[in-house]
Amino acid sequence: MTMEGLRARARGAVRVQLAEVAIELFIQHGYDATTVDDIAIAAGVSKRSFFRYFPAKDEVLFHGLDDVVEKLAAEMRSADGDDWECLRQVLTEWHEQLYVSDRVLELVESSPALRARMVEKRDELRRQVSDALRERPGSTLDAFTADLLTAAAAAVLDVAAQEWLRVGGDRAELIRWGFEELSPGGRR
Repeated sequence: MTMEGLRARARGAVRVQLAEVAIELFIQHGYDATTVDDIAIAAGVSKRSFFRYFPAKDEVLFHGLDDVVEKLAAEMRSADGDDWECLRQVLTEWHEQLYVSDRVLELVESSPALRARMVEKRDELRRQVSDALRERPGSTLDAFTADLLTAAAAAVLDVAAQEWLRVGGDRAELIRWGFEELSPGGRR
């Protein structure tokens, strides 16, 4: 492994450690009551070091999501099948990586500021997925149709998550069911 590879691995490990410390503090004291200074002290780093890893306190809760979205979009560009099938296949496969942990979800739900940030993250995810759908080889989708299909697929994920939080069960099965319900010729 190269020195650059070792540095990247070490940097990733520090990001994960900072995120874990921050989430524990958010759970114990609340998101709004926990400062970046609190996180830095608990993690044994300076406030300046914290900001080398995260541009803002709320980014701790969503770390890694941007990388997941980039990989998901790349996979969408090469997935087989019609557009709806592509969305179903890729989003079903990646659903675990897209959902924040239960602990983070509880934190997000407890703070209006974090809920707003989650909406921003979801909008960015939807934009990237819609773009990837249009960039598939041979695609003739216009922006409106790609956005419409992506919004419908995102609704499947959102409703499946809500149902899973409400009654539990198999989240992947709920997603499969949702895609089936909305597919052309699905159960109605």
